[in-house]
Amino acid sequence: MGVNPRKTNTNKKEPCKGDTKNMANSYSQIYIHTTFHVKEGCRIDKTDLPQLCKYISGIVESEGGGMIAAGGVSNHIHLLLTLPRTVAVSDYIRKIKANSSRWIKELGGQYRAFSWQDGFGVFSVSPSVIEKVVAYINNQEEHHKKHTYKDEMISFLNAYHVQYDERYV
Repeated sequence: MGVNPRKTNTNKKEPCKGDTKNMANSYSQIYIHTTFHVKEGCRIDKTDLPQLCKYISGIVESEGGGMIAAGGVSNHIHLLLTLPRTVAVSDYIRKIKANSSRWIKELGGQYRAFSWQDGFGVFSVSPSVIEKVVAYINNQEEHHKKHTYKDEMISFLNAYHVQYDERYV
């Protein structure tokens, strides 16, 4: 005896009907630590770094993210951010770099040729270590008295098990 496909079980709810109140919204809280370097021959003056970080914070907020910490030294910057749920990380970083590069050129002739390198590093951060990452970012000047950016980046890549070609770090 076969199954009659026209006969329906009236005890079952139809697909997509019933309780639609559960998970009606999308939620996320993704923390990222990103770092990127200036192109060869470019430098960020120590006195301009706080302004640059503040400007980047505005970019982050306009994209729907949140700035938790920002800092760096003359040749690179570190940011601890929340990633907006509607934006791809590569688009997010690209907008931050493009807009901040355009802005810093307006500070004066010393930044006429300023540009960020094409690449970037971005790493997920657990909520349990946010304070540690903030302290790390706030201590960049001291940290880089002992470590180069390349050493720092290789350390991150190894810690996160990212394959890389050292020629391009």
